[in-house]
Amino acid sequence: MQVGTDPYAVFVGGGPLTSDLYAVRPDGGPPVPITFTNVAEVRPALSEDGRRLAFLRGASLDDSTPATAWVMNLRSGSERELKLPKGAGRPERVGWERGGKTVIVATDDELYRLTPPPGRTDARPVPLAERAAAESTLAVLLGDPVFTRVVPCESARDLCLAGARGRRALLANSVRDPVRWGSDSVGFFFGDRLQIRPLRRGRPRLLLMTNAPERPRQMTFFPGKRE
Repeated sequence: MQVGTDPYAVFVGGGPLTSDLYAVRPDGGPPVPITFTNVAEVRPALSEDGRRLAFLRGASLDDSTPATAWVMNLRSGSERELKLPKGAGRPERVGWERGGKTVIVATDDELYRLTPPPGRTDARPVPLAERAAAESTLAVLLGDPVFTRVVPCESARDLCLAGARGRRALLANSVRDPVRWGSDSVGFFFGDRLQIRPLRRGRPRLLLMTNAPERPRQMTFFPGKRE
């Protein structure tokens, strides 16, 4: 895979205390490990240009509340921590704002905006007037232009689509971890397999991985660079 040009996905694999990040081609095959630490890496988010990866890192009994936020340069493998102010709480999600110039880190009660490396990564609380736009970086938005988003249904085991007026329509039962798959498809896990479903016409397909790690989850996708 040529970083920043070829399409690929990054996902979490392994147990809750020692999970790592892996990359895989959109047509499946063997995943490639990206991290090799003895603590959990979770919640990956690829930048718009496919060259950088934001994620959360830290040992925890619950891998949804890791300790620190990081950005990795996927071309060089270099990493840098995105430090939050004291008392900010533990980060829960990360996302990239459009253009890739800033990263949004969500803690349990606040949103912070940071400039990724090589710039200064000073954390700034997101102003109230900008919170809705910042929170959208953490959502799974579908279509180009965007016309819906993926949200939990009343049953937490199911996923729904929610339009601008808030009406919900069932997407799939007993699935988890939705991912925007380019401009015209959505992916989600059922069990340990990822199904990719077109938003309009076409048949769903499975992302078939060989020698995949245990418990694949939390996928993020880069659709490739358009010529």
